[in-house]
Amino acid sequence: QFAQYAEIVNFTLPNGTTRSGQVLEVMGAKAIVQVFEGTSGIDAKATTCEFTGDILRTPVSEDMLGRVFNGSAKPIDSGPPVMAEDFLDINGQPINPHGRIYPEEMIQTGISPIDVMNSIARGQKIPIFSAAGLPHNEIAAQICRQAGLVKKSKDVVDFHEDNFAIVFAAMGVNMETARFFKSDFEQNGSMENVCLFLNLANDPTIITPRLALTTAEFLAYQCEKHVLVILTDMSSYAEALREVSAAREEVPGRRGFPGYMYTDLATIYERAGRVEGRNGSITQIPILTMPNDAASPCFGVSQPLCPPTPDITHPIPDLTGFITEGQIYVDRQLHNRQIYPPINVLPSLSRLMKSAIGEGMTRKDHGDVSNQLYACYAIGKDVQAMKAVVGEEALSADDLLYLEFLHKFEKNFISQGPYENRSIFESLDIGWQLLRIFPKQLLKRIPESVLAEFYPREAK
Repeated sequence: QFAQYAEIVNFTLPNGTTRSGQVLEVMGAKAIVQVFEGTSGIDAKATTCEFTGDILRTPVSEDMLGRVFNGSAKPIDSGPPVMAEDFLDINGQPINPHGRIYPEEMIQTGISPIDVMNSIARGQKIPIFSAAGLPHNEIAAQICRQAGLVKKSKDVVDFHEDNFAIVFAAMGVNMETARFFKSDFEQNGSMENVCLFLNLANDPTIITPRLALTTAEFLAYQCEKHVLVILTDMSSYAEALREVSAAREEVPGRRGFPGYMYTDLATIYERAGRVEGRNGSITQIPILTMPNDAASPCFGVSQPLCPPTPDITHPIPDLTGFITEGQIYVDRQLHNRQIYPPINVLPSLSRLMKSAIGEGMTRKDHGDVSNQLYACYAIGKDVQAMKAVVGEEALSADDLLYLEFLHKFEKNFISQGPYENRSIFESLDIGWQLLRIFPKQLLKRIPESVLAEFYPREAK
């Protein structure tokens, strides 16, 4: 029997240890095999290999909740082995587009700039674009702690769902990050609903996101749970993909990444959503770190006017933004001013927000408040840049209002505590408090009927 493409191979080393690999290429009677655990220490003459004749499958079970696994789905929490209910292909099954349900239920995260201006729908895939040294891990942990469903046609938020689960895959992270997430889940009592895959910087990265998503699909579509999948750091995964591509001597694409990276990332990100006939859902929040934010893009311009920005045109965030339904942008300038969470709402986006907000879902003024806050913040940024050139004395009365709004928006709306859980209705009320800085005639994005109901100070 000849080797087959994508077949799994088991290696037995002379000292008795076993490793596994996958067939990448078949040439007549020879096969090229990628060893998942690395090839160091393998003696080509004394090592035996067995071709299994099957693709890579992972054991899955509802008992995986509350457990900690390594990047190869082996338990590392000193607990017993998991009794498998099923063995599933780690590449999953493609979802028929006709069988998908459009996401229309808003998930409340308790974080104002996300809930009001970049609302996340259940079944959405939305990444966090961050950079080295920014608190993206703290934001992800806060979302895990506080996530709840805003009920349709009711002004209530449901946090106590028995069928809510989190699958967390950490790829290429250091021990400190792994310990942070594990202790955070244990301290807030949610560990029994979390399946944790900890793939450290010295472990292989390639299969971890697929193992995590296969587990999530089992929990969502067979156990009918609502699963939140967090993948960090997708930049580590993409760089591992580049290493494998270089080892196979493939023709490189932009910045050395393989030409098929878009397709490969899509096979991960597209495994989110809702399916007809199943009550479960998979909401995906991948985290990636953008490189090159140490150097300023503007040579000869003073630092306040042109601060360094991460490279959002890098292939990893660029292709991720194409595939996913928006992005949440974590900003270094806000972080340097001690604002937490440092979410810059201007480059942030949620493409499915329009279907998950409004009357009957959140509140009828939600969309209008979001648009007006965006407009006022953008004008405030322009005024701030103009003030740096011409000075505050040259600004008009309206310009000074926008400048006041800018500072209060960042201080009162964006900034909040890591354990502060604001309901969507509290966040909208804070938005109205800020908009009352302006006279009614400057609020051009809000209809008269909504202004009449919500603009007066006694309005609720």
